[in-house]
Amino acid sequence: MKKIKILNKAFLTVATASLIFIGCQKSAEVSNSVTPEELEQTITISEGDAEAEVLYDDVFDNVMGVDDQIGIGSGIGVHNASNGNGEIGDGIAARTDSNRCFTKTVTPQTPGVFPKTIVLDFGNGCTGPGGHVRKGKIITVYTGPMFIPGSKATTTFDNYYVDSNKIEGVHVIQNNSTSNNKIFTVRVENGKITKPSGNYTAWNKNKTWTQTEGNGTPNFPVDDVYSITGAANGTIKKGTVLIQWSSEIIQPVIRKFTCRWPVQGQVRNTRNSRTSVLDYGNGTCDNKATITINGQTHQITLR
Repeated sequence: MKKIKILNKAFLTVATASLIFIGCQKSAEVSNSVTPEELEQTITISEGDAEAEVLYDDVFDNVMGVDDQIGIGSGIGVHNASNGNGEIGDGIAARTDSNRCFTKTVTPQTPGVFPKTIVLDFGNGCTGPGGHVRKGKIITVYTGPMFIPGSKATTTFDNYYVDSNKIEGVHVIQNNSTSNNKIFTVRVENGKITKPSGNYTAWNKNKTWTQTEGNGTPNFPVDDVYSITGAANGTIKKGTVLIQWSSEIIQPVIRKFTCRWPVQGQVRNTRNSRTSVLDYGNGTCDNKATITINGQTHQITLR
């Protein structure tokens, strides 16, 4: 079974070669100690936390994969940006310049001069190979090249959407790498994902990505594996109901370049005094995960 990270290397894998959305399917049986309403809210929390992870991991992939001079150029979220063409995640990285549906503006353009501001403008609709549509702008200020420890990238959004989801807030990546490992701290501050219905997920996170495999082959991302730790919290509006929760990774979430979904790890969600555990499985690449609440386990589908 599985858990949850950010866009596959090309759109999260932990998120993925294309942006993924998460849906849950309830078990037919509910213990007397877990009311249908409680189970429904627990599933809603897991959906909201997981979807937020995926959507903001897509931002991570695009920011880090912007090119190989300012971004990391290969690895997370990027299939072939190491060819120097500046293409970006979710399979968009694999497109040739002639097929691009976005524009990239760099200010100042002088090589080696920082800070630099890069605007990725997806216009009124830019469809990636996975079929997901981005529109609007991602605006990132880089203090230095992201492959250099200490460099930071701070991203804001201008009327930015992924499919019908409006994405807001501040996304911050800092390179805290050592001589032995790539380590990135990722924060989302005052994040908000708003649906056309007006339902939304307000979300904050502070997590650390540590590369555990593939450090010796920086230009060969397919062997990259990351271990993710940290915590998040949020509020979901669903109709007239507001649900607040916090989440903590209790077993590192494992993301592989070669898989759209997290392949392993556990996340504990807490609402009021009730906890549930989302489990991504034992390392197999599939779109299944489980939620356990009060001893009852329910399978969900990641999509």
